Amino acid sequence: MDDNDLIRYIGGESANTDYHDGQLRPVVGTHNYQIIRANRTRIEFADDLGWTYNHAPMLAHWHGKFYLQYLSNPVSEHVPPGHTLLTVSVDGISWEKPKVVFPAIKIPEGVYHNPDAPELPPDSYAVMHQRMGFYEAPNGKLLVLGFYGICPTYRVHPNDGNGIGRVVREIYRDGSWGPIYFLRYNLHAGWNEANTEFPYYPSSPDPAFIEACEALLADKLITMQWWEEDRSKDGFYTITGGKASSTYRLPDGRVIAVFKSSKAAVTEDEGQTWSKLHDVPSFIMAGAKVWGQQMADGKYTLVYNPTPTGKYRWPLAMLTSVDGLQFDHMAVIHGDVSPMRFSGHYKDYGPQYIRGIEAGNPLPTGSDMWLTYSVNKEDIWVSRVPAPAELRVDKPVRDLFDDMPTGGYVRDWNIYSCQWAQVSIEPFPSQTNKSLRLHNMDPYDYSKAVRVFPESRKVRIHFKLLAVPSDTGQLQIEVCAYKGTIPLRLILDHDGWIKVQHGGLHKVMSYKPDLWYEVVLNIDVLRQKYELIIEDFCKTFSFFSPVLSVERLVFRTGAFRKEPNIDTPLEFDDCYGADDPIEESVYYIQYVETSEHG
Repeated sequence: MDDNDLIRYIGGESANTDYHDGQLRPVVGTHNYQIIRANRTRIEFADDLGWTYNHAPMLAHWHGKFYLQYLSNPVSEHVPPGHTLLTVSVDGISWEKPKVVFPAIKIPEGVYHNPDAPELPPDSYAVMHQRMGFYEAPNGKLLVLGFYGICPTYRVHPNDGNGIGRVVREIYRDGSWGPIYFLRYNLHAGWNEANTEFPYYPSSPDPAFIEACEALLADKLITMQWWEEDRSKDGFYTITGGKASSTYRLPDGRVIAVFKSSKAAVTEDEGQTWSKLHDVPSFIMAGAKVWGQQMADGKYTLVYNPTPTGKYRWPLAMLTSVDGLQFDHMAVIHGDVSPMRFSGHYKDYGPQYIRGIEAGNPLPTGSDMWLTYSVNKEDIWVSRVPAPAELRVDKPVRDLFDDMPTGGYVRDWNIYSCQWAQVSIEPFPSQTNKSLRLHNMDPYDYSKAVRVFPESRKVRIHFKLLAVPSDTGQLQIEVCAYKGTIPLRLILDHDGWIKVQHGGLHKVMSYKPDLWYEVVLNIDVLRQKYELIIEDFCKTFSFFSPVLSVERLVFRTGAFRKEPNIDTPLEFDDCYGADDPIEESVYYIQYVETSEHG
């Protein structure tokens, strides 16, 4: 195999890391849902434990349900104890409270020996570090997996080959779990059935479970993900040196593997042999994971952080390809970065460590691609990405929400929805006259809904909205250019005034809560002006940033964020009041329309 068989990026877009979205166009209709919000003191709102390092989620969809597991430590990466939790969802939006699927375990004394690491303190606990989470066996069984690593200090990594080994248990159809077994020991590090807490999988009384485990052990395309934590020299691995692999199949049967740090390899025989591990310089990647898959429309996608530094990992972007080799059309999947609320070692800013559906049905909701990742290594998110991945809209918007399911998918809108700042379809003012609801009670985040419309130099935007009474909060309304440049901003502020941004904030009219207001924006890019009409109010304002066209309408329950940025320190005190909700603010949007403006 030669270098011409390897993947490359041929597009002209690149991410500008001065902005959380990289100034990239969004994939139209993408939804971002926060499913776990870390909480240190109000533990009932999170995991009932108060652990705030949550990272490396993995995703499966099996028999009508999503399964998601993730790692968790009390405060910091690589600082024990560590365990793995699992949560379940039917629709990918509402998730059950997570439960510990692989518990924290004490490290047996007298076995661990690493000449390059400090001595292991007595009564030490292991940490979890798995690059793979789920496997659906040919016999239909669903397995969940984890790896127990050892970190005498946070500077010693659990994936250095000196950990204990990989564990497995079955997820049953009724949602219960089978017992924990070791699937593979780090034998070269001294670990075996005699000195570990859980039994070896061949001792299971269930022949079908043993069959599922052995099918997994025989699958080289799957087990190649384990090398980094195992690092054995027993011939089990056919490719070494790559971290956090993801694979996808080309039309000719070859399989491409992509790895962290812009590396790739190719196999023609199902992973029995591989090309050398190639650097792919056209892919600029942070030190986080990359996910590759073929989408429902037949195109291929890669999803990763297109930034050169590992400490500031934004945006989360995707590329697409017709042939799986040449990728283009860089676009943003998740372009909002909240403050890091809790300090900790090796915590990095941004949406990161991306993974798609690893096991089971890859298309649980029609043609959409589902992804999971952590933000700031403390909150767990999922994204629903439509296929085909469109970056533009060519028809005027005529959005009513009456035909959309309550609490369900908001068709054609880009959604950023947090646990304490949600976007949803609600039966307000009635079951037959629904609205898009934006709500916020998060002291450090917001909800956001974005509607892409045809790129325009002259456009009329018409919408109807209502604010629920609140002494806090605000709704910011913006119209954006393709790079996210904002020429105009309206604010429904908590002091009862509607304001415009124009060399500062200016009051234009008062508003009353619980009343519907029709708003019209007549935008003229040629004149760099817009006319604002609200009921009897009508006035023309100048843009506060110049643009050549506009194409997005944004509703957001908070201020536009410029921090964190690449100069933001990673060491800080925990954010004050992060564990407590603030007074709720709520806004309803009944319809949105766009049309040509003469």
